[in-house]
Amino acid sequence: EDPAQLKEEGNKYFQANDYENAIHSYTKAMKLTKDKSLQAVLYRNRAACFLKKESYAQAASDASRAIDINASDIKALYRRSQALERLGKLDQAFKDVQRCATIEPRNKNFQETLRRLGANIQDKLRIQFSTDARVQNMFEILLDGNSDKEKREKAANNLIVLGREEAGAERLFQNNGVRLLQQLIETKNAEMILAAVRTLSGMCTGHQARATAVLHLLGIDKICMWMAVDNEEISMAVCNLLQAITDSLSGEGRKEQHGKEEALVLDTKKDLKMITTHLLDMLVNKKVSGPGRDQALNLLSKNIPRKDLRIQDNSRTIFVIDNGLKKILKVASQVPELPDCLPLTENTRMVASILLNKLYDDLRCDPERDNFREICEEYIKSKIDPQDMDKTLHAIQTVSGILQGPLDLGNKLLGMKGIMEMMVALCGSEREIDQLVAVEALIPACTKLSRATFIITNGVALLKEVYKKTKNEKIKIRALVTSDKTILYSVASTLVNCTNSYDVKELVPELVQLAQFSKQHVPEEHPKDKKDFVYRRVKRLLKAGVISALACMVKADSAILTDQTKELLARVFLALCEDPKDRGTIVAQGGGKALIPLALEGTDVGKVKASHALAKIAAVSNPDIAFPGERVYEVVRPLVSLLNTERDGLQNYEALIGLTNLSGRSDKLRLKIIKEKALPDIENYMFENHDQLRQAATECMCNLVVNKEVQERFVADGNDRLKLIVLLCGEDDVKVQNAAAGALAMLTAAQKKLCHKMTQVTTQWLEILQRLCLHDKLEVQHRGLVVAYNLISADQELAKKLVASELLEILTVIGKQADDAKKQHVVNVARECLVKCMDYGLIKPFSQ
Repeated sequence: EDPAQLKEEGNKYFQANDYENAIHSYTKAMKLTKDKSLQAVLYRNRAACFLKKESYAQAASDASRAIDINASDIKALYRRSQALERLGKLDQAFKDVQRCATIEPRNKNFQETLRRLGANIQDKLRIQFSTDARVQNMFEILLDGNSDKEKREKAANNLIVLGREEAGAERLFQNNGVRLLQQLIETKNAEMILAAVRTLSGMCTGHQARATAVLHLLGIDKICMWMAVDNEEISMAVCNLLQAITDSLSGEGRKEQHGKEEALVLDTKKDLKMITTHLLDMLVNKKVSGPGRDQALNLLSKNIPRKDLRIQDNSRTIFVIDNGLKKILKVASQVPELPDCLPLTENTRMVASILLNKLYDDLRCDPERDNFREICEEYIKSKIDPQDMDKTLHAIQTVSGILQGPLDLGNKLLGMKGIMEMMVALCGSEREIDQLVAVEALIPACTKLSRATFIITNGVALLKEVYKKTKNEKIKIRALVTSDKTILYSVASTLVNCTNSYDVKELVPELVQLAQFSKQHVPEEHPKDKKDFVYRRVKRLLKAGVISALACMVKADSAILTDQTKELLARVFLALCEDPKDRGTIVAQGGGKALIPLALEGTDVGKVKASHALAKIAAVSNPDIAFPGERVYEVVRPLVSLLNTERDGLQNYEALIGLTNLSGRSDKLRLKIIKEKALPDIENYMFENHDQLRQAATECMCNLVVNKEVQERFVADGNDRLKLIVLLCGEDDVKVQNAAAGALAMLTAAQKKLCHKMTQVTTQWLEILQRLCLHDKLEVQHRGLVVAYNLISADQELAKKLVASELLEILTVIGKQADDAKKQHVVNVARECLVKCMDYGLIKPFSQ
């Protein structure tokens, strides 16, 4: 706790280039001492640390404090001059060095710094005057209506470039540039407006002080008015300007410039809230064009919801919901064919739905979501009027817009009294506009079984009637899609029920007893959901040709085959693949081909289910038959996706077996597996404690080592791949041993380097090799002898090592065995090993 000792500690840290700890020591010492001279030294030393860290504003501040205590502290003066120079304040830096040179006139460093700073100040002044003149000239050309068109275009482009440069942007700002740019915008010439707005964007980008000033000088009302014009290019440019201002005010996208002092400005929250309020007002303003409304929605969508959900503060979203949710809903409720419709583009309602979805996803708890839902319900109810059909259309259109955004919320709103009935009733209306709004709302409404059933019961006949009678192609297509989509979803849901393929949470017996004790209802399994009933239903479905029906459903147009329906179909396929005996039937009826698109597109759950079904088929089927032609390469990615810790052990195992089967077919398939980055995952499973997973992964690797790229990975230095294979050859599990021995045999046959490497990776290599050559299983023994032959063939020195060991005796015993068809391949390899050793002259032929 001694200040002097802490100062010495800080000095040691500084000499060791540990500036953070040095600052900490100096700061701690400052708090403990009241000695002014020591304080001056501490401030001066801390300023040196900040200089090294390029925190120039803090360095200048600390040096100033030291100078306040001792005005002739030459070190503090010089350090402040260094910091001020880096901050661009050359004139102030010059004054400090001048004082240093006055105190020590013979110091050559001070004299040299004075000359350099003097020259830099002159250059800066010259550039400033030159830039100012250029800026003035550009504005004169642009504001002169009689100037040459080519000159004006060049001046406009130069102005934009200047605005993007820090020095140019600052000179523009200092020389009344904002007012002159405003004059250009008010010329109402599209080219001039674009040039001015883009220049302003450059000036505001990454500079909080300028962005704040530009916002207040121009006024948010004028900026929004410019964005509201019916010109897509101008509207987009003004949107970019507002985005640049917003980013600068919120501190995002700030340019990192070492040595530039951060501007001190007022709290920007008030300005950001003002921008948000004006954007919300634009949404319901009839004077705003369609492109302007789109840009306002895009700005809200980009800047209001949190970009990282780990951030706790979602106050901007809550503010928009409380003050503007009804305005967004009004945009979503617009019916373009009605006379009172706001100006829209073809994308406006979709952009509004996206914003609603982002706002809803940004909510943190159920009370916030309930508030959102209640505001929506209140708005929808306010639009329902049996006496005013146009007003009621807005209510249905609102529900339709929400269904395109936060689907869960949309499904809850569909449960409001009379909404589904109203949709179906509108299909029977004589007015085309009623029919169009109804069928558009019914398309996303049929993603829940209860809704789909309701539509089938009450609406399919009406939809067919509408399809027959209407001449409006939009209505025709939507009516057809709605009826087909509804039927497709209902059929898929029924099949899921038949196969009992919904995810069922396993009941923990202890919790069940606890629930019964507290007189809580415990759901019981339906008698017909028991395994034997489900098994019989699956067999009947397969016999009835359900696979062909499922394959047809998968081919349905994307407009009617929703992601939810795809997930249901994937669940059914997985349930049907459960019995290995049925997988041949599934392949024969086109099930393998149908599963591929389900595994690649749809919900995350659906893709996993389809991938698992593919793994089951790939594990037991001939890939050439199950996935003919190029289609087999599409199977690899779904199988690889199952090789992660989020999937269960059975999915991992069957994916590995499937990949083993595929990797045994061709080198092109092996390359595809490598390209999908499956090797690290397969290697990880070779370390697994679970015997079956380890066996499956080792068998897969056994097939993959045929590929040269995989072999090169084993040859490369700095990895334990070969060591793992050798150690797995010593496992007690025969299947793991067999697969590892096969991999080792192929690797040592293909790469002589690996023969040498094998003897270095573990001291147990010889003992493991001898165990393989003496194995009870002929297949394992054969692979061990092939490894021995590869080592002997690779190098005479390696052969000497083996001959000097007990392996020679093992080879001799096996080689002397009488010919036997069952194990002739084993005896022959042992004899080849002995012949090779004789060729080297390491052993002599036995003579009787």
